[in-house]
Amino acid sequence: MLSTTLSTHSVTTLRCADVEARSSLHDPKIVQMPETRHVPVMVPEVLRALKVEPGGVYIDANLGEGGHTEAILRASVPDGTVLGIDADNEAIASAVHRLSGDEGMVSRLTAANANFRDIQAIAAEAGIGPVDGILFDLGLSSLQLDTEERGFSFRRSDPLDMRFDVRQTVTADDIVNRYGRDELADVIYQYGEERASRRIAAAIVAARPIQTAIRLADVIAGAVPRRGSRRIHPATRTFQALRIAVNDELNALEAGLTQAISLLKPGGRLVVLAYHSLEDGIVKNLFRQEATDCICPPERPICDCGHAALVSLVSRRVIKPARAEIEGNPRGRSARLRAVERL
Repeated sequence: MLSTTLSTHSVTTLRCADVEARSSLHDPKIVQMPETRHVPVMVPEVLRALKVEPGGVYIDANLGEGGHTEAILRASVPDGTVLGIDADNEAIASAVHRLSGDEGMVSRLTAANANFRDIQAIAAEAGIGPVDGILFDLGLSSLQLDTEERGFSFRRSDPLDMRFDVRQTVTADDIVNRYGRDELADVIYQYGEERASRRIAAAIVAARPIQTAIRLADVIAGAVPRRGSRRIHPATRTFQALRIAVNDELNALEAGLTQAISLLKPGGRLVVLAYHSLEDGIVKNLFRQEATDCICPPERPICDCGHAALVSLVSRRVIKPARAEIEGNPRGRSARLRAVERL
């Protein structure tokens, strides 16, 4: 009964039986994890879209705190398996902690501390493929938002970090305090779709050095005051932009989705939960392209692209969370689900 943790460098194992023994070593990431607070989004819809079945082989490309993985493992008893991938090692520890009370469940999980942009190599290292289904849940987990020293939340005096993988060298601090005004404005506009990007960038440069998330949020709010009943904090889009830039999220998403399609067996499903328009646009465009035989420009009279459809759209309309779920889990209100099936 074990959970295997893969990296791009080596393979190690974590046995559930070792958890109690590790308590004497005071390993906070494995033993003293806080109670899981993250509520997975649209679980019934995800399970239906994936067509989860007993004995199936699945990949959760964003393991997070293990909410969706737990649901997949329960729906695929007795012998379905999941490869869970996450660039955040603390998230993996939290997921293993969440599942550790059920030995039969955790023994069917393999966890990889890596970025899903390398999903094909990760699956090969784990010795799996082709697979029955792959899930990308692109939202931040409560662990990342609520854990101090990560800098994802603008409501605390956390350092400006925002890295999913702490092995990375670039942080939000580097962008905020070292980028030129125009370069910073471009990041905020491109990745945050913030129309006041130049005003915000000028305010940030004038206020340097900025050392904490809450200070950055105050500077942004001063540059872009709240208007009327504006639902979101003025810093929301800028923080989104910084996080995307730090983690190169959009390029990673496009690479990961392309590889994921090639990992599916015929009839296998790829399901994506996106939370903002940039992510959803990449997903929608890629899915439509890979569900089309010809991708030549409309003005070209004869097809010479040689492209053949690899998938079919499970639903032509995006699927959104029900009102009852939004009321119970407001963080999931912006979720958009799209799915394709491998031909």
